[in-house]
Amino acid sequence: MASILERNKNIKPKKKTREEYAEDALYREVWEEVNNEKTLAFVKKYSKHLIVGALAILIIATAIQIGIRTHHQNQIAIATNYETAIENVDAQALASLSENSSGAMSDLSLFQSYMLDNDITKLERLAHSGNTRDFRDLAKMHIIGLQGDEMSAPQVEEYLSDLNTKKSPFYYTSRLLVAQKYLSIGDKENANKWLDIIINDKDVPDIISANAQALK
Repeated sequence: MASILERNKNIKPKKKTREEYAEDALYREVWEEVNNEKTLAFVKKYSKHLIVGALAILIIATAIQIGIRTHHQNQIAIATNYETAIENVDAQALASLSENSSGAMSDLSLFQSYMLDNDITKLERLAHSGNTRDFRDLAKMHIIGLQGDEMSAPQVEEYLSDLNTKKSPFYYTSRLLVAQKYLSIGDKENANKWLDIIINDKDVPDIISANAQALK
C-alpha cells in the first residue's frame, strides 16, 4: 500500500482558473503601486537629506583621491630633491629638505647634511628631536664619539641610557661603549657589570660578544 507521502507525490498541483490569474495580477499591480507610492513619499520627505548625503559622499571621495595624488606627488618631489642634494653635495639643501619633510626622510636628510658639513648642532637636534628612534640613537652614538672624552663615565652612561633597550638598534654597541668608558678610567667593576650584561645575553651578535669577552 502506498504511503501517504507517496500518494502526495502523485497529486498534481491544481491549475489556477483565469479568474485566479487575474486576481494575482491585480494583487501584484496594487502591491507595486503601494510600494511606489511609499518610495516616492520617502524620497519626497527626505530628498534634501539624500541630496546632502550624496554630495557629502562625492566630496569626501574626491578629497581622498586628490589627497592620495597630492601625497604621491609630494613624495616623488622630496625623493627627487634628496637625490639632487646628494649629487650636488649640498648640505644646506639637505638641511632645508629636513625642515620641509617628515619622518625618516627628514632625519636622513639632517644626518646627511651633518655628514657633509660636520655641524654638530645638527646631530644634537637630531638626537633631541629626531622623528625616528634609529636616527636619534645614531646621533647620540656619534655625539659620544665626538665628545665622550670630555664626559665622565657616569655622564656617558646617563647620556646613552635611552639606548638601554632592545628596541634600539644600538643596544649592544652602546652598552659596549659604556663599558669601554669605565675601563678607560680604570673602573673595572662597573665595566664588568656592563660586559657581563652583553656576554650573558643569548641574542648578542657574535662580534659584540667576542669584543666584550676580550675586554674582560
